[in-house]
Amino acid sequence: MNATAERPYRSGPNPLHGMLLAGAFPLFLGAALSDYAYSTSYNIQWQTFSSWLIAGGLVFSGLALICALIGIFRPAASRGLSIAYFVLLLVTWILGFIDALIHARDAWAMMPSGMVLSIVVTVLSFAAIWIGFTSRKTGGHS
Repeated sequence: MNATAERPYRSGPNPLHGMLLAGAFPLFLGAALSDYAYSTSYNIQWQTFSSWLIAGGLVFSGLALICALIGIFRPAASRGLSIAYFVLLLVTWILGFIDALIHARDAWAMMPSGMVLSIVVTVLSFAAIWIGFTSRKTGGHS
């Protein structure tokens, strides 16, 4: 009698990675919306909100970036998708960091480049979620 062990079917990121990945998008979206609110009202508090939301988004996306780096070295059928996902998260984090530096300037000095960069980072974060939650199958099943 032969016994074989089959690896279970797994699709998508693990729960911690998924939580970190999905947590970054609403923070970056909130930063973009508070940048818009600042551009229409000139109330400095909106710029402060945006700075804090970007900092939170950087924490979440940085931890998701570490999980994506670990995911590259796991055996998977779609290694190219994992590398593209990691690169997209890395670009998102770098542009988010630049956005945080722009938001550290004087309130009106960060406009309009801060708002445009916040929108770009939000779109990149959504694209990273889209790629991160696509079906990456591991194991012997297809």
